[in-house]
Amino acid sequence: MTTAEESGRDAIVRAARRAFTLRPYAEVTLRGIAADAGVSPSLIVKRFGSKEGLFNTVADFEPAADALFAAEPAVLGRHLVLTVVRLRDELRGDPLLRVVFSLGIDDERTLLRERFREQVTARLAARLAGADRELRAELIAGQLLGLGATLSLHRPDGAGTRTPPGRLADLYAPGLQVLIDGGAARRDPRDPVSVGG
Repeated sequence: MTTAEESGRDAIVRAARRAFTLRPYAEVTLRGIAADAGVSPSLIVKRFGSKEGLFNTVADFEPAADALFAAEPAVLGRHLVLTVVRLRDELRGDPLLRVVFSLGIDDERTLLRERFREQVTARLAARLAGADRELRAELIAGQLLGLGATLSLHRPDGAGTRTPPGRLADLYAPGLQVLIDGGAARRDPRDPVSVGG
């Protein structure tokens, strides 16, 4: 695939993500996506076959999961933060948030949630150790969605936008890493100890 073909495909996928996130499936048209992407509707049909084929591509979290989980557990928290920020820049949008903000009918929302659970949460849980790894995977996924939502909410001139990715990771990754490791956060001896804690 040439660079022009790749950029055309990327533009179509970005436009489709926006469209399927902002409007119910039935209201999304290939013509509208094509106009947003700056391509012809026939190019979308050539590349994706149909609106359903394009939706299935957009509903695929596997490429984002591949990038997110490409680090050893000992450094995964920092890697997750840096990768979310990098993917947001590369994709010109958050790689995970569409699961939360999709306005599709129940079937489409259900498909997105099921794919997210299978391709992101369950895959992460399989990499974690410990009896409560499914819970910790859900909490990590929630924190990644929270990071993406925060960066989106405060763009274009929020503090997160102006902060270097390394500093964001310095602040955000330790909480993720505690969940990845499955251990309790180090307690400050000055903090009160709760009953049973």
